[in-house]
Formats: sequence, structure tokens, C-alpha cells
Amino acid sequence: MGIIGVGRMGQYHLNVLSGLNTHQLVGVFDSNQDRSMELASKFETKSYSDYLKLLEDVEAITIAVPTHLHYEISKKALEYDCHVLLEKPMTTKLEEAVELQKIAKSKKKIIQVGHVERFNGAVIELQKIVTDPYLIEARRFSPFTPRIKDTGVILDMLIHDLDIVLNLVKYPVTSFTAMGSYIENENFEDIASLQLCFENGCIATLVGSRVSQNKERIMNITQEKSYIMLNYANQDIEIHRQASGAVLTTKEEIKYSQESFVEKLYVHKDNPLKSQHIHFYECITDNVTPLVPEEKDIETLRIALESIDKIKAQK
Repeated sequence: MGIIGVGRMGQYHLNVLSGLNTHQLVGVFDSNQDRSMELASKFETKSYSDYLKLLEDVEAITIAVPTHLHYEISKKALEYDCHVLLEKPMTTKLEEAVELQKIAKSKKKIIQVGHVERFNGAVIELQKIVTDPYLIEARRFSPFTPRIKDTGVILDMLIHDLDIVLNLVKYPVTSFTAMGSYIENENFEDIASLQLCFENGCIATLVGSRVSQNKERIMNITQEKSYIMLNYANQDIEIHRQASGAVLTTKEEIKYSQESFVEKLYVHKDNPLKSQHIHFYECITDNVTPLVPEEKDIETLRIALESIDKIKAQK
């Protein structure tokens, strides 16, 4: 395996891959050749000056380049008969994502989108306990960083929650709305709120901000007889269940009493990025079915891109 793009996210991939005994790290490529050579030396691998040469030498590739380059480089990788682990979002245009999947299918190659939150231990457990939700609320906030320059908060952050919600609710989306604000960049939204309505009546509200003073990543789910609270950061899940309720009337006042109990679910905590790479490996070598079907990747990207268009239209 090789890595194209060893910036911030690419270095996370590099650190994980170097510790997997199932993988041979062939080399890395980055447009910043000084960084590429420095990291190649640190991790005892080869720095390539041409990413096409790297594609010739590997069976699989991790692509962690700026979003606008995803389509071009992924297409080349598939043409070179490589399996592809592509950082999210898949592409900036829906038709490009569809084309990549068609090429991968024709060449019998795996193309997996790097929605790393899918492999968060708490999210995996969530899939087991969420049955038929009525209401989903997600918040994903972070302070501003100038690092991300070519996407807004939807493709950068909220797409994680969108991906998870679409896989939790086993019904199609019937309608959705989007609102947003431009704070630090006039071309890409920094705040966004999406509301989705599903065929079964479930409503999901997703709010994201990359101009907040705190970092927060939570999801709350209401379903029959339980209220589930997920904290992505510490991979914790709490399940609240109502036990009983009573009203006591006296001469002086009416007193309300409501009793409930809280379950704290045990979650096996592992590095989600490591789990993602192991799953990618198993899909290639052991014919394991991908965690999320390819049509869900397309649906997630479609709603994300159309939400961005809705916000731009309001602007």
C-alpha cells in the first residue's frame, strides 16, 4: 500500500499503516517534496516524486489530498488497477462519484470512502440498539482553523453525521432543508443546519459549526421507550429509560415525581482509523462486504451537495 498526500490527515494514515503487520508500506507521495522525504525517512519508506510511479508499485492506495483533486487521482488509481481508500468527501460533483464507482465495479476493485466515524466504537454499538427512531439531533462544533480552504462545514464535518443518520434510519428521505452562514470565508459555509424528514416520520436535525469556541460532537436519538445519548469524542453511550411517573397533591402545592434509570453501555474503544484500514484490507483480501453499501455513499454525497446549493441560493 502507498499514500498520496501526507498532510495532516495523510500523516494519521501513515502512522496507522506503519503499525499494521498485514501491510507493506511501499511509499508516499506529496506535492510538498520536502515533507514527503522527511516523513518517508521517519517511517523508513520511500518518497516518490511522481504519484503515477507510486501507483505502478502498489496494490492499494490511500488518497488524502485536497478535495478538488479526489476525482482526478482516484480515477488514475483505479486505471492503474489499485484498490482505493479515499478520504471524505468522495468528490465535489455527484456525477464524478458515480463514475468512480462504475470504474471500480468494472475493474473489480474496492473504493472505500474515508468516513472514519463509521468505525467509532460507539457508532458501531449504536447500530445495534437503534431500531425505529422518531427524532435525531446531532451537533458537531469546532473552533475555526484556516487549514481547510476548499470545502465548507457540510463536506468537512457534517457529512459524518449525515452518513451515520442515513444508515441508522432504514427508510428513504422524503424531503430536507438547509440553512447556513458564511463567517470566515465568503465562498464556503462555516455554519450549517440540515433538517431531514424520512418516510417513517422520523425527523433528523444536524447542526455544524467550525467557528465555535468549543469542540463538541454529540448525537441524541429518541425512540420508543429510550433516549440515547452518544458522545463521539470519548466513545460513550448512555441510554435513558423512563421507569415511572407520579403526581402528589397536597394543600400547599402539586409535586411531580418522575423516575428513570440510565444505562451506560460498554464500548470497545479502538482507533477508528486503524479499524477502517483493517476493514478495507478485509474487503480486499477476504471478500468481506463493505460496512456501507455504495449507494449509501452516493445518497450521502447527493444530500450534502444539494444542501450546499440550497444555502448558496439563500445567499
